[in-house]
Amino acid sequence: MKKVLSSILVLSIIAIFVSGCTSSKDASNTGDKKGKYNVITTTTMLSDMTKSIGGDFVEVKGLMGPGVDPHLYKASAGDVSLMQKADMVVYNGLHLEGKMGEVFEQLDGGGKLIVSVANGIKEEKLLNSQDASISHDPHIWFDVNIWKDASIELAKGLKKLDKEHEKEYDENLKNYLVELDELDAYIKERTLELPKENRVLITAHDAFNYFGRAYGYDVRGLQGISTASEAGTSDVRELANFIVERKIKAVFIESSVPKKNIEALQEAVKAKGFDVKIGGELYSDSIGDKGSKAETYIGTFKSNIDTIVDALK
Repeated sequence: MKKVLSSILVLSIIAIFVSGCTSSKDASNTGDKKGKYNVITTTTMLSDMTKSIGGDFVEVKGLMGPGVDPHLYKASAGDVSLMQKADMVVYNGLHLEGKMGEVFEQLDGGGKLIVSVANGIKEEKLLNSQDASISHDPHIWFDVNIWKDASIELAKGLKKLDKEHEKEYDENLKNYLVELDELDAYIKERTLELPKENRVLITAHDAFNYFGRAYGYDVRGLQGISTASEAGTSDVRELANFIVERKIKAVFIESSVPKKNIEALQEAVKAKGFDVKIGGELYSDSIGDKGSKAETYIGTFKSNIDTIVDALK
């Protein structure tokens, strides 16, 4: 592990040195022949946000595709090269991309414009983490109002990168915030279809705590905040007891987490004489596939709330 990380860091430093004398807006450097700024993002949620706010002035390349788990993602030598050649790099922060932290530090130290959207969120809005390895829960996109703050932080980065089009970025941001307000209203409206006692969300890992706080759900995850943690026998047993006691109708698998743990939980509940169904698949650390109704952040969140409410009604 240490050898791999060291190799990546060495590649970072070499790339910084080699490209240090070139202009970041030079199309031959960015690989963009359209004269757009080349922006690299980590997660699919950030790729979608950057496309929405950056509009016609940026070319967005995401390192992670749909279904990829950012907690476990490791930057390859190719990823480091892409980030160094980019005009701006956007990442979530709060240790979501836990295995890429030192790479970001190296790039930042080399003068690259690096934007962590979590820097735009006041600490009192963040949830503390029960995982000793990190201070705060990084799944900030599951509270739409917090994601609005993240969007504003991203727009600041774009305007720093491209002062010529500040007005256009502000207009795109304004439109995006309106869409997020509409999404927030939709989630609340659908939630009202559920009696309060039915608003219990059980998933593979603790990705939905911001969602629970914002929209009034009791959220339980089989694994911890990071998928790097493992669910033990006692975790399965305790959650199975909770499901039987509360007569929970459904539990949910996640698009970026193997479903075997939830299936084991379902079997443990069955062994106690109660049947709980798998209510469907939720998008947790990634948006949906291209061409699906969930290929955007907004579409993903709508898909999630529809799946949750329809299964728990």
